[in-house]
Amino acid sequence: MDSITHIAVGACLGEAFLDRKLGRKALLWGALAQSAPDIDFLASFWMNTSSNLLAHRGFTHSFLFVALISVFLALLAERWHRPHNISFRKWLQFFGGVIFVHVFIDAFNNYGTGWFEPFSHKRISFNAIYVADPFFSIWPGIALVLLIALKQTSKQRKKWWTMGLVFSGAYLLYCLFNKAMIDRDVRQILKKQEINYTRYFTTPTALQNWLWYVVAGNDSGYYIGYRSVFDSKKQIDFEFFPRNDKLLDSVEDTEGLQKLKRFSQEFYTAEEWNDTLVFNDLRFGQITGWQNPKNKFVFHYFLKDSADNKLVVQRGRFEGWNRGAFRSLVKRIEGN
Repeated sequence: MDSITHIAVGACLGEAFLDRKLGRKALLWGALAQSAPDIDFLASFWMNTSSNLLAHRGFTHSFLFVALISVFLALLAERWHRPHNISFRKWLQFFGGVIFVHVFIDAFNNYGTGWFEPFSHKRISFNAIYVADPFFSIWPGIALVLLIALKQTSKQRKKWWTMGLVFSGAYLLYCLFNKAMIDRDVRQILKKQEINYTRYFTTPTALQNWLWYVVAGNDSGYYIGYRSVFDSKKQIDFEFFPRNDKLLDSVEDTEGLQKLKRFSQEFYTAEEWNDTLVFNDLRFGQITGWQNPKNKFVFHYFLKDSADNKLVVQRGRFEGWNRGAFRSLVKRIEGN
């Protein structure tokens, strides 16, 4: 999830765990602990882009890191707040729980998290919620604002942190329900439309959980389409994108390309844009693809030494968004 959501969730957890022991400082410790795995942003200062893509949500989002940083923060907090009546075990449970929630939630979107690093490079992605979903984030966000505003003695504090955590948790369960229904329908449709595939995934499109992006195919290429939870027709209008591996022959031996392939989990295509070779990671969707099924992909990496790819994950995310694109998204969500 985005950093602001993590901070709000962490503050609510801090209030839930330690409000009677630390007062408002519990909010700060919760926000800090929930943000700890994102320390991997520091890697961008010395790593090239392809290496940084793998470093992000890698080791710092592993179970081993959760254990190590929890012990470190527990020792730090225990010493910082002396004298106090909080046991080291309580500190450890607090930090372990809050940091685990971070790496657990992050696995629900499409970037992938390295839960088992450094022992396995397998990335965990449940593809159930968009990375920045306001319908998930609003509840802990409201709770955080009110927890800051309310007096420490207010009896309303428990009500608001409970609401922040329970409502966001309920929405996450709703997302999983939508995911299960979409996956069931997509498998039936792929079989009915006689589309052969060796790998596929579904993931929600931007900022909501009702319109889903569908990718299915194999080493020759991928069929891409969209399905709303409100669609009644058992049909998807797919667009086929060849993978074009031959285009990559000239750069096949480069370390950067191998890292991009690993990062994409084999969901990629190659294209030529004029004189520039482009690597597309399909997992991040298309730029307003529900409006134009032939649009380019959000993640497009220029395989050119002089190209600037630092914002490769972000630069296409909301490109082309305007009032018309938003209206078309709402209309497509309503179903066919």
